Amino acid sequence: MRLVVDLNRCQGYAQCAFLAPDVFAMHGDEALLYNPEAEEKRRDDVARAVAACPVQAILVDAGDRGENPGTDREVTGEQ
Repeated sequence: MRLVVDLNRCQGYAQCAFLAPDVFAMHGDEALLYNPEAEEKRRDDVARAVAACPVQAILVDAGDRGENPGTDREVTGEQ
């Protein structure tokens, strides 16, 4: 699945790193590292991370929807 994180919006709360540590990791106090091509088997963990982000900085590509997309915060490409 394809992920997009708005790094300008991310405030480093690290909720995603706690919920999906194999996809998200903090580098230092504020820098987020993440795998933009997370494995499908991590969809549930990623969905929890998306829902837990207090600033809604994590998006799941809408073209990659599966049976459990996680949240309504998905990239649609609509203007």
